[in-house]
Amino acid sequence: MSGQTLYGIVAAGLNKREDLNCAETILYAANQAYGLELEQASLRLAAGFGGGMGVESTCGVLTGASMVFSAMFVQQRGHESDRVKQLNAEFFQRMRGILGHIDCAPIKERWRHETDGCLPVMLEAARVLQQIVDRERAVDQKPPS
Repeated sequence: MSGQTLYGIVAAGLNKREDLNCAETILYAANQAYGLELEQASLRLAAGFGGGMGVESTCGVLTGASMVFSAMFVQQRGHESDRVKQLNAEFFQRMRGILGHIDCAPIKERWRHETDGCLPVMLEAARVLQQIVDRERAVDQKPPS
């Protein structure tokens, strides 16, 4: 781990410094914060999810978070458990409550800043994602009773 928090990495301007879209920002920041050791080829997979997959559909912070959950909590494949599905459901519900929507177009209309772009959205996503990931990691580290 880098010693920096996911939120701190996003707040420090990772998206502008590295010219990343929302999905890339979330995945790259988690890679740094949690020491995921994802290689560039894996990180590159997030590129097509920015801007709601380029068609203003599901916001890139949501798809980026789903990639983080997969990288952190899946051993081999998604069907091994419902954990990622449950984490996605929680994250999507919480983000819908904060942002008012999960699709890019209405989120941008309300949240996009003239100079900071979608940074306010990325910061909210980083805060919620960090809370969920930190909680789940603590559960994983508890010795069995």
